[in-house]
Amino acid sequence: MLEKTFYKTFLSHTFNIPVRVNYWDGTSDVYGTGTPDVTITIHEAIPVREISRNASIALGEAIMDGKIEIDGSIEDLLTAAYENADSFFHNSKFIHFLSKQKHTEKESKTDVQNHYDIGNNFYQLWLDDTMTYSCAYFESPDDDLYTAQVNKVHHIIKKLNPQPGKTLLDIGCGWGTLMLTAAKEYGLHVTGITLSQEQYNYVNQRIQDEGLADVAEVRLEDYRELGNEQWDYITSVGMFEHVGQENLGQYFDCVQKYLMNDGVALIHGITRQQGGANNGWLNKWIFPGGYVPGLIENTTHIIENGLQIDDMEPLRRHYQKTVEIWDKNFNEHRDEVAKMFDEKFVRMWDLYLQACAASFKSGNIDVIQYLISKGPSARMLPMTRDYMYDGTHAQAPVTD
Repeated sequence: MLEKTFYKTFLSHTFNIPVRVNYWDGTSDVYGTGTPDVTITIHEAIPVREISRNASIALGEAIMDGKIEIDGSIEDLLTAAYENADSFFHNSKFIHFLSKQKHTEKESKTDVQNHYDIGNNFYQLWLDDTMTYSCAYFESPDDDLYTAQVNKVHHIIKKLNPQPGKTLLDIGCGWGTLMLTAAKEYGLHVTGITLSQEQYNYVNQRIQDEGLADVAEVRLEDYRELGNEQWDYITSVGMFEHVGQENLGQYFDCVQKYLMNDGVALIHGITRQQGGANNGWLNKWIFPGGYVPGLIENTTHIIENGLQIDDMEPLRRHYQKTVEIWDKNFNEHRDEVAKMFDEKFVRMWDLYLQACAASFKSGNIDVIQYLISKGPSARMLPMTRDYMYDGTHAQAPVTD
């Protein structure tokens, strides 16, 4: 009886939309005003102590195990919880983070491989043909995912105002689309680094297949181990979320160290405008060691490491749309994914994608592009932002 009372109180304070809840004893309640579009069926009561210990882990694992089923949009349900100031997402009684995650080079490599090395064939099912696993850029509402990912790559590279013949380092190069586009279409000599064996093999094969060995290389190497090498430009997309809170300063120090004087970097990553945070369930099941830094946290590290900010651009709505398309693609291949793994994995990954979409939709997290320079801000860039959008691939710099 006390357990049922806890659930009723817990759920009645969680959502700002009408939700039907079917309990394990056959009873039902509707919370909120109106006709529910989402129904939660609790087949088995999750112990109160587990929810109190960490609600996101307890509820996430219950969904993975089929103990809780959701009929309707998980994204809408979690968006409602994020937007409700009284929900468990904002209640300190239900937020208990995992123990501090280590980020030595060995642990970082293990974390990356746990997520990215589950198989290129898995990611090929629901990513687009560019194999880009980061926020797309929708120049038009009608852009498909492939077009938007190509847009994103050019949007990033053009912000650097790259000059042909110069060098670019891509920290966390993924499956190589950005770095190889920079080589083929902007005339840059590029180096990509990754800790994923699958990504390294994939990019290396692309370099050979496309005859780019004289202008492109990929390394299976930690970003902290590049010695005294320097590049004219640096890009890093979706990387700093993986380095850990304790290593953010070192990460931006490495960007500064690897940039030549007056070099320019475009750092693109998930950021919380409200301040840094992690999520227990995501940390345990999806991104071990993950940490989303706060906006002020990042800008402080940038400045403290002798870099200057040239421009910042939030792309929250773009990432929301990107993840929604990924989840649609993923669900079109549910049976194939289940054969690769199992039903628990399918429920886990669907929850992950919809939870991310909800987090972006509600403004709980953002994704921001930081254009930064080693030297006085924008000294090697044109005076206005027009160069980012004029359709050309390179311009002469405007110097002081």
